[in-house]
Amino acid sequence: MNLRKFFEKYPDEASCIEGFKKKRLEMGIVCKKCQHTEHSFRKTDLKFQCKKCGSRISLRSGTVMENSNLPFQYWMLCIELMTLSKKSFSALEMQRILGHKRYEPIWLMMHKIRRVMSKRDEKYKLEGCIEFDEGFFERVDNKDVIDDKDDNNGDNPKQGKRGRGSERQAKVLVMVESEPSISAPKKGKPNRKVGYLKMVVMEDLKSETINKEVQKSVEKTASVLSDGYTGYSKLKEVIAKHQVVVEPDKKKSAKVFPWVNRTISNAKKVILGIHHNCINQQYVQNYLDEFCYKFNRRYFGDRLSQRLMIAALETTWY
Repeated sequence: MNLRKFFEKYPDEASCIEGFKKKRLEMGIVCKKCQHTEHSFRKTDLKFQCKKCGSRISLRSGTVMENSNLPFQYWMLCIELMTLSKKSFSALEMQRILGHKRYEPIWLMMHKIRRVMSKRDEKYKLEGCIEFDEGFFERVDNKDVIDDKDDNNGDNPKQGKRGRGSERQAKVLVMVESEPSISAPKKGKPNRKVGYLKMVVMEDLKSETINKEVQKSVEKTASVLSDGYTGYSKLKEVIAKHQVVVEPDKKKSAKVFPWVNRTISNAKKVILGIHHNCINQQYVQNYLDEFCYKFNRRYFGDRLSQRLMIAALETTWY
C-alpha cells in the first residue's frame, strides 16, 4: 500500500496494536505452558491469556519487537517505509520521519528488521545456473565513524589499497541465479533471465571458505558460471557443474556475467547514496541482506510489507 492508504488503515497507535493482534491470532498462538491454542486478549496490558491454564503472553513476545519499548506504530511504519522504497532509508532519516528524539533505538529497530529479512532468505537455496563473482564494499571501523550517521557527507577518514587486498573493503561472495533467456532479449537488456540473489560477507575468499558457504546456500544439482579466480577452483567438490570463463575485456565480460555485475553495482550505489559508504564493518551483511530481500521479492508489489510483517511476528530477536 502507499502511505495514504497506510494512514487510512493505521491512523494511530490503537489501530496498529489491533493490526498486530489480528495478524498474530491469524498465525496462531501456542501457550508456552500447556500448548493450548485458544487465547483471549487483554487490552489493559496487551497480553494474550490462555483459556485453559490462564498463563499470559505479551503481544510482543516471540516476535522481533520483544523487549522493545518503541510504539507499535513505529514498527508498522518502519516496515512499510523500508519495503515501500526500492532503495532504503538511513536510520537518521527514519528518526526524522518518526519524530523520535533518540537515534539509537531507531537504528536498532531497523537492524532488527534487516535481520528478519536475512532469516527469511536463509530458508532458501539457489538452484539452476548461477553466476558467481566477488564484490568489495567500503566499510569503516568503530573508531572512524558512527555507523549509518549520514550527516558526515561521506568523509572517508583513511584511504588505502583498493580491491581484494584492501583492509577497508568487506569481501562479499555474490551468487545470482541466471538462466539463458529462451526468447530474444529486448534492446539493451541481458540475454539471461535473473532469479534469486545472495550476497554473503566472507572472512576470506579462499576455496575452502567459499565451498563451505556454497554448501549452505546452493543446491548440489546447480551449475556455476564464474571467472578464473583461484578461490573457485574446488567448486566441483560441492556442486554438479562448474564452467569457467576468462574474459579480460570488460564489455564482453559484462555480457557473460550480466546479473552478478549489475547487482554488485546497484548494491554499491544504494550504500553510497543512502549511507555514504559509512557502514560499520559489523553490519555490512545486514545492509546487503536488505538489498537481497527486496531484490528477491521485486514483483511482490503491495504484498511485500504484509509478508515482512508476518516474518517479523515469526522471528524472535536475540
